[in-house]
Amino acid sequence: MELMIDRVSKQYGSKIAVDRISLKLQRGIYGLLGANGAGKTTLMRLLCGILKPTSGSISLDGMDVATEEYRGELGYLPQDFGYYPDFTGEEFLLYMAALKGLNKAEAKRKSAELLELVGLGEMGKKKVRTYSGGMKQRLGIAQALLGEPRLLILDEPTAGLDPKERVRFREVIARWGKENIVLLSTHIVSDIEHIADTILMMKDGQMIHQGPWENQEDLEAFYLERM
Repeated sequence: MELMIDRVSKQYGSKIAVDRISLKLQRGIYGLLGANGAGKTTLMRLLCGILKPTSGSISLDGMDVATEEYRGELGYLPQDFGYYPDFTGEEFLLYMAALKGLNKAEAKRKSAELLELVGLGEMGKKKVRTYSGGMKQRLGIAQALLGEPRLLILDEPTAGLDPKERVRFREVIARWGKENIVLLSTHIVSDIEHIADTILMMKDGQMIHQGPWENQEDLEAFYLERM
């Protein structure tokens, strides 16, 4: 499995949000670091096909980002994920499963399974409006996992999670990254300390570092020096 990002740029007028990025991602967990405005979210939206690159190409095992086949392999949690407050957690996942093309039986089975996986099994029948911020974030992670995505993209997924929830999240993502490609962005180094195989670092729309995790102190110093 291989995600190819070839000289991808995104420009808005005179502002270059993503500047000629080339990457080859294979199975594993990639932690995307960068200050606010570095271009992380724009890059992720490009990888999800939400934005069209100004130049360059993106493909997963030869499938272009603009195709239905590519989208069928994708799971995505945006930073500003929207919920339907009058849906229960279970209804919300069933709705998202229908959008992803799962049949009713499969949608029901996977929704129940994923609610348990993210620790919301007992909350599945309750309205989303009664959920805490951390619970909503966990529901967002669950919907991203619907359809067994081979490419999982998570934008600031640990926002609002308490320490116990973060541990659960790390366990889920570590398991997923063994067989799939996981890209998660954050501006907090400690968020990816335990789970990322590879660190990607952006600044001013450019990729300024790509390499394995060393240790938190050295990486934080490296990060602060370049931000």
